[in-house]
Amino acid sequence: QARAPGSSLALPAAMASIADLPEDVLVELLSLLPARDLTRACGLVCRQWRAVVELTTLWKRKCQREGFYRQALDRSISDWKTFYILSVLKRNLIKNPCAEGNFDHWKLDHNEGDKWRVEAMPGEHGTQILDPTVRKYFVTSYGPCFKSQLITLQKEGYWNQLMDEKRPEIVVKDWYAARFDCGCRYELTVRLLSEDYLVLEEFHPEPVVIEQWSDAMWREISHTFQNYPPGVRYIWFQHGGQDTQYWAGWYGIRVTNSSITIGPMTL
Repeated sequence: QARAPGSSLALPAAMASIADLPEDVLVELLSLLPARDLTRACGLVCRQWRAVVELTTLWKRKCQREGFYRQALDRSISDWKTFYILSVLKRNLIKNPCAEGNFDHWKLDHNEGDKWRVEAMPGEHGTQILDPTVRKYFVTSYGPCFKSQLITLQKEGYWNQLMDEKRPEIVVKDWYAARFDCGCRYELTVRLLSEDYLVLEEFHPEPVVIEQWSDAMWREISHTFQNYPPGVRYIWFQHGGQDTQYWAGWYGIRVTNSSITIGPMTL
């Protein structure tokens, strides 16, 4: 009996090579391989392997193996290969979202008044955020304080053809809160940019003004980009604000737990 390379599976004597395996067995074997090998190498082996690598059943099996599959998805997913790739890539693209690294990865676009500061949760006259893993936040002062990150999609693994043809959902979330004893203002701007940094789509809601003596609760703002134009190469995220009573110190808006994730199934 022959054996498949790297496998304990014995081939019947009538089969000369792994290429003689039934399609369902070949799908099972190839589903064990990393996606990079499947897309770059396996398709070059022979015509049969190239056809199997494009099978929906192969990528659906990989989703099952790695915990991405749910039966409720059967009717809604038409491209399991793309679904698998996006599932593997999916993570928060904002770096240092909860101030654990001070201001690492953030560009301080405006740093007025007594400037940005990092404080520990819940802070003076503040409340705890719902997520117990979030231990710190950024806080603004009496002058405008805004900070940003520019995400290069190719560096994060999202190649141009994937973004242009599939246009997966881009979900933006941010958390903000005020001190109980001071009013403040919060602003958020997120832009999808082309290779030449032209704005293809933008999310810029009306500023949130919180009055003095508020409940100081943490609130989430969220937006999903869908059906945006092709050509998105960067995502620019900026948030911040200031206090509205111009008190010296750090009485302005507090922000933390920012996130940008790219599909699938982000609802």
